[in-house]
Amino acid sequence: MATIDPSLVAHLQLFAGFGTEELGDILREARSVRFAKNSPVFEEGQDAHSFFVLLHGHVRATRTTPAGEQVVVRYVAPGETFGVAVAIGLPRYPATATAVDDSVVLTWPSTTWPRLVAKFPALATNTLQTLGSRLQETHTRVVEMSTQQVEQRVAHALLRLAKQSGRKVEHGVEIDFPISRQDVAQMTGTTLHTVSRILSAWESRGLIESGRQRIVLREPHKLFVLAEATPDAG
Repeated sequence: MATIDPSLVAHLQLFAGFGTEELGDILREARSVRFAKNSPVFEEGQDAHSFFVLLHGHVRATRTTPAGEQVVVRYVAPGETFGVAVAIGLPRYPATATAVDDSVVLTWPSTTWPRLVAKFPALATNTLQTLGSRLQETHTRVVEMSTQQVEQRVAHALLRLAKQSGRKVEHGVEIDFPISRQDVAQMTGTTLHTVSRILSAWESRGLIESGRQRIVLREPHKLFVLAEATPDAG
């Protein structure tokens, strides 16, 4: 198994506070794995055999409702931890993780988690901080789903994705991974027809550009104004 250079991950949230020697000990338990675009990293309901850190690419986490509909829970960006079911006592993965583009992950067997956190307690602390941030994001989305119009929810979703994985381009900020209108619909609890209508209207107003699995925010500030609009706003 190839040795993983600690300098590649020293800046990541999961490893905050660790020295080179400590990182070497943690990484000794890991291996690097490549996943081709659209291939599953793990499936919802599968035994939680491993936990992961994304080094390159993007991963989409989805859940299936009892009615069989798919919901996009979140997108994982490079540097983020995911699949840490073992850290919260879950024996199975609560969602499916799929590589959105060609991706590289570090993976550890779940059986190593108790030993690693016993030796390096900060590993558990860093993981809980990450999970706490995601829980707060989930709460925000629940409030949006309960109180906001669809147009506002779509604007918030695009702004979040641009903040997480935006890339500056000539005409604005591009969401730097393949994303379809269906993906946006699954993130915002609405239909493909509604999202297509909203994005087409925004495109005609010059707020965005969109193509096949590509969205560029041309006027992020105006989208922010739309997202934060109150019902009595003029």
